[in-house]
Amino acid sequence: MKTIHRVYFENSTRMPALPVGSVDLIVTSPPYPMIEMWDGLFMRLSPAARDALEKRHGFAAFEAMHRVLDPVWAEAYRILRPGGFACINIGDATRTIGDAFMLYPNHSRILSRCLEVGFMPLPAILWRKQTNSPNKFMGSGMLPAGAYVTLEHEVILVLRKGPKRAFAHPEEKQLRRESAIFWEERNVWYSDVWFDLKGNRQALEKEGPRRRSGAFPFELVYRLISMFSAKGDTVLDPFLGTGTTLKAAAAAARNSIGFEIEPDFAESIFHRIHDIVGFANERVRSRIDSHIDFIRQCRDTGRALRHVNRRYNFPVVTRQETELFLNLLAGVRVHEKDGCEVSYSDTADPVVDG
Repeated sequence: MKTIHRVYFENSTRMPALPVGSVDLIVTSPPYPMIEMWDGLFMRLSPAARDALEKRHGFAAFEAMHRVLDPVWAEAYRILRPGGFACINIGDATRTIGDAFMLYPNHSRILSRCLEVGFMPLPAILWRKQTNSPNKFMGSGMLPAGAYVTLEHEVILVLRKGPKRAFAHPEEKQLRRESAIFWEERNVWYSDVWFDLKGNRQALEKEGPRRRSGAFPFELVYRLISMFSAKGDTVLDPFLGTGTTLKAAAAAARNSIGFEIEPDFAESIFHRIHDIVGFANERVRSRIDSHIDFIRQCRDTGRALRHVNRRYNFPVVTRQETELFLNLLAGVRVHEKDGCEVSYSDTADPVVDG
């Protein structure tokens, strides 16, 4: 089995290289309007945003920045297959412009535009980042009517193009069965609030248009890819940044396509490709190890697991897990400046004490 990962250093407001219905899943985190680290990008792309910020017109700047992003959501809908998902990680912003402190609701503005272009909304996920100090507060602190709650979560919008996806061909059905999620993983992953992922800004490897990246954690995008796509599917990130989605897609045995407007990110992206094999296999093995721990807990409590996985020969909770198989990466071949090809092992590692 092989997967292909392609990177375009282009603006993603138009993606003509991708035909209608050619992508199975979109996972992305766009630049956040009204977060100061993104001001330079939005001001460069939108004279209206520059003018509004210079005149201290906060809501006008907010709207102008979103008009930069709006065409991406229309393109995302066009290229997504019927039944495919779009997962958009976005944080709201709090900011003082002039004398006015207010919340700029990025997630609701993006959701509104996505509904206009035709997406169906599904229950969203709140990602509780907990990046602020637990003692931090906003405003006047102890005095009522002057303090504000801290903003320590982001929203992952979950959208679908039309009704549920059909898996019609035998090969598609088999890959879907192999892409199953462990029962105990499902109970955490499919919650509408995620407490277990920590967010942090990441320093870039060299000077460029931005000195820091707002990349989401690998685990966040790996989890979404595992939840909303199957092996061999194609995952798109129209705001690739430093390449986290490419890396997660490779780890999950999915193909990927990324668009990134900043060519200076190429070094960061392709530097990370070289360590995909070891990093991804560590994540795959950690899922197996966690399941082995779960089996031991069940034995200790006397709980019987009535089904057996055919590839690993260990117990599982449900029949849907019996064909679950996590491919280890065997190698990676980097294509000059535009992506890579990843190959996988079709043999399961022996499981100890399964």
